[in-house]
Amino acid sequence: MDKFDVIIIGGGPGGAKAARVLAAGGKSVALVEDAHWGGVCLNCGCIPTKMLLGAAAPKGLLRGLERQRVATGTVEVDYASLQKRVQRYTRASSQTLAKGLRDAGVTLFSGRGVCAGPDAVRVMAADGGEQALSARYIILAGGSRSASFPGLTPDHDAVLDSTDLLNIPLVPESLIIVGAGAIGLEMADFFSAMGCAVTVVEAAPQLAPTEDADIAQELQKLLGKAGRACLTGVRASSLLTRDGQAVLTLDDGRELTAAKALVAVGRTPNTDGLEAEKAGCGLNRRGYVMVDDYLKAAPSVFAIGDINGKTLLAHAAEHQADYVARQILGLESGAYESGPVPSCIYGSLEVMRVGKTARQALAEGGKVEVSRAMLTANAIAQAGGDASGFVKVVWRDDRMAGIAALGHGVSHLVTAAQLLLLGQYSGDRLHSFMFAHPTLDEILYAALQAPREPAV
Repeated sequence: MDKFDVIIIGGGPGGAKAARVLAAGGKSVALVEDAHWGGVCLNCGCIPTKMLLGAAAPKGLLRGLERQRVATGTVEVDYASLQKRVQRYTRASSQTLAKGLRDAGVTLFSGRGVCAGPDAVRVMAADGGEQALSARYIILAGGSRSASFPGLTPDHDAVLDSTDLLNIPLVPESLIIVGAGAIGLEMADFFSAMGCAVTVVEAAPQLAPTEDADIAQELQKLLGKAGRACLTGVRASSLLTRDGQAVLTLDDGRELTAAKALVAVGRTPNTDGLEAEKAGCGLNRRGYVMVDDYLKAAPSVFAIGDINGKTLLAHAAEHQADYVARQILGLESGAYESGPVPSCIYGSLEVMRVGKTARQALAEGGKVEVSRAMLTANAIAQAGGDASGFVKVVWRDDRMAGIAALGHGVSHLVTAAQLLLLGQYSGDRLHSFMFAHPTLDEILYAALQAPREPAV
């Protein structure tokens, strides 16, 4: 049995970050990964999706300038070449990540990690081989995968999951997307830009269900103007392949048919077959590993990233990984504090948020207000051809609780918004924060200075 100070199950953003920090701190580390180094984010999630959106971005810019009657033309994306570029980039990045970890002194194991006790892990190789490892600490960082529901299960024919769609060899003529979260909206944006007729179906009353209603309503209005069909507040009862087509049946009896369909109804943790219970861990009813305020799942076991269900974002996994690694190294003693978590939905129209929504602030009680600034007042937004959307600030008891935005390029505001929120730069204090001119960032200043109104 090979012995280490720490065994990490999962080589995605969280597992890789924890491994690097621990190795730099002098610990012997085993990192176990059963699919690809870098996890879903690098190989079949965040990164390939953004590369697709980046390739299609000039189409959106041109449309905006055409509306202003200052430019005409066409932008053609070679989809086959784009797919090859994405595959080369992700494959090379995964290989570079693995090499960097080895160079840092991390021992890599390819195979499925299975808990065998509070200090033991079995690595099940693809060829049927098995290796036993032991360690003082175990970190569970196995991530998540696409979720499905009865009647809404990808058959990998015409009904696809997000990995299937990312690898599809040809742009379909039509596409149904079930689910209007980040994955669904980003896929809709790219394939719509590529000429595919896209219909988005969301069971919740609004698109982007985790955001405030005003953001969602404006988003749906703008997407409608762009020719994208969005159905909200409607439930799907079944989705299947029929005669080579994807057929979606809604609860009200309507049927929608398209060449392909994407099931994007959320994520589910990779705890099946992990046998986390043998390490002393408990799972909640949705299958996530339960953790305490220190991200401990058992006295010598931690769970970070998607697998604990706290925040399903790659940068949240890395932040938790750094905290846990520093805790093992004796550099952290307090409970885990995430601070205001930044999140974005990318595409020709973007959604950015740091901190709480107005809905969350209202649920907590107190005096809740919002202030807004429209992007039409910003020179950089106007110069880009699309100045639709706005920035809003959520105030709770006269303190900033959150900042959100909708519009072209607003993901670029996320770091400045986080710094403003962390530093509580408002009122007289805002004058110590200098904004460059002209920038999109100035819209944050305008939103902070705008009149406040009660949140509803």
